[in-house]
Amino acid sequence: MFATIMLMKLSHLKQIVTYLQNFQKISAIYRVSDTIVKVAFDKNDEVYFEMQRSNSKMFRCEEYPRSKVYNAPFDVQLSKRFNRANILHVELVNGDKILRIKTSIASAYKEEITYLQFEFTGKYTNVIILDEEMIVLEALRHVDLFSSFREVRVGQKLLDIPNAPFTAKEYPLEDVGAFLYDEYAKEMEQKLSSLKKQKVSFLSKKLRKLEKMYSALDDEKKLREEIDTFQHHGNLILANIHKIKPYQKTIYVQDYDESEVEIELHREFDSVSQMANSMFTRSKKAKQKVSHLHIEKESLSSKIEHIKLFIHTVEDAKTMAKIQLLFPKNVQAKKVKVNDSIETFWIEGYKVQLGKNERGNIEILQNARAKDVWIHMKDRPSSHVIITTDKQNLPMNIIESAARLCVDFTMFEKDRYLVDYTPRREVTIQNGANVLYNKYKTIEVDTR
Repeated sequence: MFATIMLMKLSHLKQIVTYLQNFQKISAIYRVSDTIVKVAFDKNDEVYFEMQRSNSKMFRCEEYPRSKVYNAPFDVQLSKRFNRANILHVELVNGDKILRIKTSIASAYKEEITYLQFEFTGKYTNVIILDEEMIVLEALRHVDLFSSFREVRVGQKLLDIPNAPFTAKEYPLEDVGAFLYDEYAKEMEQKLSSLKKQKVSFLSKKLRKLEKMYSALDDEKKLREEIDTFQHHGNLILANIHKIKPYQKTIYVQDYDESEVEIELHREFDSVSQMANSMFTRSKKAKQKVSHLHIEKESLSSKIEHIKLFIHTVEDAKTMAKIQLLFPKNVQAKKVKVNDSIETFWIEGYKVQLGKNERGNIEILQNARAKDVWIHMKDRPSSHVIITTDKQNLPMNIIESAARLCVDFTMFEKDRYLVDYTPRREVTIQNGANVLYNKYKTIEVDTR
């Protein structure tokens, strides 16, 4: 599989430079991820610089979560040189894909000039901090002479990149601000699509495994025939006990209608009574298999249905947050025995359990505490959901998210559904997962 290389167009960069020239100050600057630098211009105009080699771009969004606080030398210089810095000039170096911002900070002694350089140059994409003499103070990526003709090393003067040997096409933008927001939307759409494919592939493997197990189950009709056949053969052996010799693996006896019947034993026995007992034992085993077959079929069927609903829910997810909710790291990180009848999710720190089948529904009902919140679709069979909480006032958005999970893992059809919820103490178990409840509230879940 080949990665798609996405680079900023030079024409777009030229127009973005004009857009950035309207700002007078860098209020704050820091990394929000390994390759993304957030720059807050003036007061609240935040622009994100994605400096990944294969996917460099600039974008804007309402809020991009900070993965951690970075304290590398690059980040220290970034904060020291550009927090609350005045912008003197914004330009493209040599008309190429190198955005340079000239800044100043007034110290007690003199005005300190520093350049912040974003290079959208494919393989050598970089963020470089330079002093007034074009000496490298720090960089996101250090480059030696073995990797490129142009060294990027602290204390060394930075050489300019030669002019591009072509004239770039023009791609006019109606609204640069809207374009930057669209870049983020496209990025999220691509990431969501990629994540969906990854998770659906993972779930599809589990589904194929379950379907293979289901198809490998014994045939009930054949087992019932074996029950009757082995029982009959055992009786025939006893009826012909004086005509049969020990140590035979295949015997021929007369049936009750005087026809000859061939009976094949799985091994030789030293007595005829042992031959008959082996037939009765095989009949009994076939009978036990039939009695367990229904339970196995029901268990596998419910698991297959649950995985299909899981895949449908992933494919229908509109945000990365929904995917992250469906595949919580909290549960995966703990080395605990996984209950294959219960699905566990985490919504803003609240543990939410969902029964995959009747057994799972019974377990979460029995193990829930009085103050936990129970959720179920109104007037129809559905998964039972329990939100674990010691708090009486559970945030409504948690109940709404859990109610959506209840619907997602019960219904394929998109529609408006009513979901009831109440404290677990108001729920009385009648039989299995059948319950009675009162003092409940109802909310609507619209999946359309």
